[in-house]
Amino acid sequence: MQSVFQTYLQLGFSHISDLEGYDHILFIVALCAIYQLREWKSVALLATAFTIGHSITLALAVLGIIPVNAAWIEFLIPVTIALTAIYNVVAHRKAGSNRVWDRTMKVNYGFAALFGLIHGMGFSNFLRSSLMPGQEDQLVTQLLAFNIGVELGQLAIVAVVLMLSAVALQLMRVRQREWNLFISGGAFGLALVMALERVGAVL
Repeated sequence: MQSVFQTYLQLGFSHISDLEGYDHILFIVALCAIYQLREWKSVALLATAFTIGHSITLALAVLGIIPVNAAWIEFLIPVTIALTAIYNVVAHRKAGSNRVWDRTMKVNYGFAALFGLIHGMGFSNFLRSSLMPGQEDQLVTQLLAFNIGVELGQLAIVAVVLMLSAVALQLMRVRQREWNLFISGGAFGLALVMALERVGAVL
């Protein structure tokens, strides 16, 4: 029989990697669009910044400290994806030196943490519906395990995206600019469709 920690670890991993709820996956993919395989450490830190952001609001929402308007959060999640995609294109176009690129990366970490706050409230709706009755005294363990599971799932997604990037850039000789436009453009298009589908719920 699985422990509570194992159960919620698996729950966090399966939730972030669930293709049916692909909006969180799409956000991670968009974050990775301007990176290459050799920059995997930077991308891992980016995923961690996102985890820090969503861990804060996830805990606060599950504990009932902050209110969560599910309709607004579901609408704002694709908005974060679209904004990330736009930033990728603009930032990559302006990055003409190492100094500018370093500043771009720092801003990217800020975006990841900030948008993580929004995604955390989205995670909270799922987690609250998954909490087991009679285990309220293990809420900290459940939150910790769920967040670790989400982080592991994110890193798995990052690994897949960076490997695909390596194949495209090194084997197929695709230019970084075209790869970024392809990934960011696709993410923007899908995010726009999701936002338009969900906008009716907040009006």
